[in-house]
Formats: sequence, structure tokens, C-alpha cells
Amino acid sequence: MPHRYFTSEISGDTARITGADAHHLGKVMRAKTGEQVILCDGAGFDYDGVITAIEPAEVTLSVSGKRPCTAEPKAKVTVFAGYPKQDKLELILQKSVELGAERIVPFFSRFCVVTPKKEDQKNQRYARIAAEAAKQCGRGILPQVELPLNISQLPGRFCEFDAVLFFYEKGGRPLRQCVPAEGGRIALITGAEGGFSEEEAQALIDAGATPVGLGPRILRCETAPIAALAAVMTLTGDLE
Repeated sequence: MPHRYFTSEISGDTARITGADAHHLGKVMRAKTGEQVILCDGAGFDYDGVITAIEPAEVTLSVSGKRPCTAEPKAKVTVFAGYPKQDKLELILQKSVELGAERIVPFFSRFCVVTPKKEDQKNQRYARIAAEAAKQCGRGILPQVELPLNISQLPGRFCEFDAVLFFYEKGGRPLRQCVPAEGGRIALITGAEGGFSEEEAQALIDAGATPVGLGPRILRCETAPIAALAAVMTLTGDLE
């Protein structure tokens, strides 16, 4: 199967791959002129590419066959995940991208175990993890990883979505009753290790979030967003 690369440098029937991806294709994969790759413009379209020239920091290709990427779900899902300790956020990022999330937004709340530290530097690594996951699973976009928010900032984002689903450890409505069948723009909110305070939960609900449950078991903070996203994608038909 041809390797897959993202590039924004597509013009007419010519494209360029530069930087680390060019090094990977030319030096690591030892590609040759005439070989085929799949190019993605990051806006949801794929192209057939044929290598025409290889330089140390640039690979030039001829392109044809523009088509929508079939891997992009109709549901545009943003995952708001309570900031976990250690490397659990990296797992959440990787699996959320694989399952079709459009955006991942970490947030700090009262019972988070960790505190903000060098978040700009961490975000660069998180973006790379998301990009690698997008390439591996055949995504048509590069999902965005935002800098962390404070939980108090979440209600200001609710207007961006058709549905805001708050996965609360104390339960709520059945999920299948809350997911728009047509997909649309959906926000998922899950907590960190310590969960949510009653005040935080009530503020989210008062702002318009719908509390929903994920069954009778208490899921770990790194499991909940993955399970929630998989369930939503199933209900909208994007895992069929």
C-alpha cells in the first residue's frame, strides 16, 4: 500500500513534500523516482502522487486523482479531556485521532492531579503525536490539539456545537438519546482522575451541557474519552 503524507504545497498537477517528511521519504524509506504515494492536503482530500525528484530536504511529485478522503466521519467531534497525570494524555490524543476526533482540548479542573507546566512545549509534542496518528490511520485532516483551558472557560465554547455531552461520574441520560443521528458538531467532556466537583458539574449543566452516563462502571480518566468517542461514532454510523 502506498505511504501517506500530508502537504499543503499542492498546485495544479505538482506537489512538494518538505522538512521531516521529505527526509523520511527519501532517506528512511529510500524512495525512488517513479514510486507512488498518497498525498493529503489536510482539508479532507486525497491525491495520487508519483515521485519525480528527490532532494535532501524536498521531494517533488506529480499529482492526479483528487478525491474526498473516505476516512473522515460525518460527525465533527471535539474531545474536552480533563488533564491527566503522567503520559495518559498522549494515549487519549492518539486514540481520539484514530477514532475520528476533529479536535482535542485538555482542561484543568479542581481535582486534577497535575498543574500547568511548560504547556507550550508539551503542545508541540502533542501535535506531533496527533499528526503521526492521523497519518497511520488514514485521516484526511490533521486534528488540532489545543493548549489547555481552565474548566471555567468551557461554557464559552458551547456555542460552537450542536450537542455538548458531559460524561459525569454520577450518570445522566442514556447516550443514545443524546447523540444527533445526523452527526453535526458534537463536544464530549470527560474528567481527570479526581472527577468533577459538584460546583463544576452544575456550572457545565447550567451552561447547556447534557449529563450522560457510560454505564454502571467507573472508567479511568484515560478510558472514558476513548469509550465515549467510540460510542458516539457508533451511534452516528461512522464505525460501520
